[in-house]
Amino acid sequence: MKFRVERDVLAEAVTWVARGLPARPPVPVLAGILLQASAEGTVTFSAFDYEVSARITVPAAVAEEGSVLVLGRLLADISRNLPGKPVEFATSGGKVDVTCGSSRFSLMQMPSGDYPTLPSAPETSGSVDGHAFTQAVAQVAIAADRGDTLPILTGVRVEIDGDTMTLLATDRYRLAMRELHWNPSAADANQVLLVPGRTLLETAKALGSSGSIDLAFGGAAGGDGLVGFEAGQRRSTTRLLDGEYPKVSSIFPTSTDTEAVVATHDLVEAVKRVALVAERNTPVRLKFTDGQVTIEAGTGDDAQASEAVESTLTGPELEIAFNPQFLLDGLGAVGTPFSRISFTQPSRPAVLTGQAEADGEADSSYRYVLMPVRFAS
Repeated sequence: MKFRVERDVLAEAVTWVARGLPARPPVPVLAGILLQASAEGTVTFSAFDYEVSARITVPAAVAEEGSVLVLGRLLADISRNLPGKPVEFATSGGKVDVTCGSSRFSLMQMPSGDYPTLPSAPETSGSVDGHAFTQAVAQVAIAADRGDTLPILTGVRVEIDGDTMTLLATDRYRLAMRELHWNPSAADANQVLLVPGRTLLETAKALGSSGSIDLAFGGAAGGDGLVGFEAGQRRSTTRLLDGEYPKVSSIFPTSTDTEAVVATHDLVEAVKRVALVAERNTPVRLKFTDGQVTIEAGTGDDAQASEAVESTLTGPELEIAFNPQFLLDGLGAVGTPFSRISFTQPSRPAVLTGQAEADGEADSSYRYVLMPVRFAS
């Protein structure tokens, strides 16, 4: 095998593929990246760990076609640090010589015959705007569980109903849901999937700069149990989670007694400052009164802090407590100048939505439900 590729093209391709390499591969060959040079003038870089696959095809001057497997993270480190000149790859015996200007590296070949065959993505189910999808996934994935106690809660539930896609995640302490428009291949599309949250977030971030992302949901021949993503020459698949996601829609309150509208940035900064004195796992208290919300933390002989932020209140005054980081996660996800917080009572979940103007309508396409924390009055 022998080919030449531009340095920036190589670095971008290897970085995309290497993001899916397992930290502790169950078998040594899964630490590798597979390079396949074609006589058609392209090189495909691939990685697979039996759960997630990633591949990308880039143009190259191919003098001799062939394939080779090399250590992925080492190739990624080398690619990022090469000088800005064309890079040449050539196999020599049991090694791969990498030359860029006066820089030369000799990498050991791994046994490519032991490398597993990458899965084929299911047939394309439709497409979605890259920026909107990336934003939606980021808004929802913050609420997915990061522990191993209930693996099913580490996933993001994706529900397809015609041209509406609904993403939902919860870790039992908060719940995030986002609706967005997409372009299905079939007008009557109807499906529910459970995608690993961390993988979905990383994939969406990596593809978000693309104008459009093609989505392929399991069900087609050879693609059952997989979801596929494709944008340009980048393709990725991940295995879906098995199991029944808990019915959490009942968590959303059917009515509200109190609503407060506050400038998102002002509340974020105030909560950050006040939370500095909050001991680990202790809440911040929010007192909503006419014209302002007072944020407090600390009690008794401990360090204490308080700060007031202007707020518009509709309904009875209310005092409630939240985990400060969970509250900050929600405020950071709404992505609007103002936030509306809706309450029923201090012991019941509160709903956070965003809005563009202080006296405008709330955007209900994104809802973040936060469970309150009991505190000593």
